[in-house]
Amino acid sequence: MTPSRLVVALTTVADEASALALARVLVTERLAACVQRVPVASTYVWKGVVEESGEVLLVIKAARQSIDALRTRVLALHAYEVPEFVVLEACDVAERYLSWALAACAGSETA
Repeated sequence: MTPSRLVVALTTVADEASALALARVLVTERLAACVQRVPVASTYVWKGVVEESGEVLLVIKAARQSIDALRTRVLALHAYEVPEFVVLEACDVAERYLSWALAACAGSETA
């Protein structure tokens, strides 16, 4: 399977207002084609203690070549001391969606 030039980046934020603000910046600045906001319940270890909290997961679709700029922007705007930033390769993407997503991102080969 050929890589699609599209990646999916994940990060979580504390609440819907933070999620919406970050999503709007990323899409407006054309670092992301689309950002989905999903309420989640997280369980994790923080400073030696098991924590549980509600968060909002951001599922960010972006062009692979802009991932460094995306990471820099997310980390600069993020309120967490240790923000999540995980990138997944999109290995099988519908051609029409791929074309749209890459065109929606600044600096893409099809924009």
